[in-house]
Amino acid sequence: MTGQPAFGLSFDPRALTDLLQAPGDVRHLALGRLQDLVNADLSGDRLTGELDGHRALDVGARTEWRLLYGHRPAPPASAYDTDIHVIAVRPGSGRNEHDAARIRLARTLRPTSALAYAARARSPQLDAWRAAITAQTSPYALPVLMRPRSLRPRKALSVEGFPHSPRLAR
Repeated sequence: MTGQPAFGLSFDPRALTDLLQAPGDVRHLALGRLQDLVNADLSGDRLTGELDGHRALDVGARTEWRLLYGHRPAPPASAYDTDIHVIAVRPGSGRNEHDAARIRLARTLRPTSALAYAARARSPQLDAWRAAITAQTSPYALPVLMRPRSLRPRKALSVEGFPHSPRLAR
């Protein structure tokens, strides 16, 4: 709680446009949050994935708008070592603000590993099984594992294998 700036401040031009186009109350709250960031009185949540190394800060108590920023080295002529570089000020609906920041940083989505791709893929056996189930209408036409026990065919039991068999007692 120094009240003195600890960081410089810079904006992506599109983030400045975002801020100017935001509703008046959101703009006022965002500027107050930026002042707290520059004074090192506040810090946003760390982002992961494609925006690793950046942070997001909710603007206001309702968290409808988010401010995405990152720390970067200040220009040589600056009085500060580090700048807070604002990337986006966007409504926080879904991944809207994250997508805008990723595009502004010219980052592409990381390719997924073969294991992650396989985990998200659908099994072709599952699709074939579902198609077979929906194509059949009679409960008797269902595969044996899907039939109720009362409808499953009974196996003929051999009495020779049982120790209490009447044939063995003779």
